Amino acid sequence: MPVIKGLEWTFDTVASTYEKFRPGYTDDLYKMLFDYIALDESSHVVEVGIGGGQATLPILQTGCSLTAVEYGENFSKLCEKKFEEYKNFSVITRKFEDVAFPDSQYELVYSASAFHWVPEDVGYSKVYAMLKSGGVFARFANHPYRDKSNPVLSAEIDKLYSKYYCAYYGKDMKTETEYSEEQAIHRAQIAEKYGFIDIRHGMFYRTRTFSAKEYIALLGTYSDHIAMEEKIRTEFFAKIEETINQYGGVFVVYDTIDLQLARKP
Repeated sequence: MPVIKGLEWTFDTVASTYEKFRPGYTDDLYKMLFDYIALDESSHVVEVGIGGGQATLPILQTGCSLTAVEYGENFSKLCEKKFEEYKNFSVITRKFEDVAFPDSQYELVYSASAFHWVPEDVGYSKVYAMLKSGGVFARFANHPYRDKSNPVLSAEIDKLYSKYYCAYYGKDMKTETEYSEEQAIHRAQIAEKYGFIDIRHGMFYRTRTFSAKEYIALLGTYSDHIAMEEKIRTEFFAKIEETINQYGGVFVVYDTIDLQLARKP
């Protein structure tokens, strides 16, 4: 889904649904991360934008001290409860760019599907300052793509997006494309501008299958959908649900997950 700046607040209004329907990340991604940096009980880590904690447990399980920074109060409370058994976990409820962190104190700073909300120059410069020499910044995100296995259904949903979503936001309907490796490489190379070295990237793939009602619940966690006028959004979602049920009753999402890794000299 496209990012519309200023809609960061929307996610916190659907925290429990977000936690339920937004996916975690693949084992292969964490293997690549942990091959790049080893974490243990002596490590100090910051997660930027924890959301529903989709990317938190594998990091916590290394025994590291993990501080999450989360703008949404509901998300913070949800994750405090979710990870209450981990004494090495804490949450700061503020925007990442507004929190003062000590310089050169962290082995890892990472962000999963959240760093695009932080202004680039502020975010990368801040992370660089926080990291110890040899410390790592890991940025990863999930990029869902519509159902390739049912092109007729996808075409019908495109018509609904044109009628409701594009009309609401005053946008022209654009052909959707899958997230590419070229985009992942470009994103990885951003870190070089801020002094990072040893730049790497990885690509990971999976599919998820939803019933019509489940897919509508997922759409209800996207910021630009949440921000639509309720009456229009309700009708839009009802039409999508009706269309999915008309064309087989399931919707398959094709996920591309990219991981960018960079090291402070």
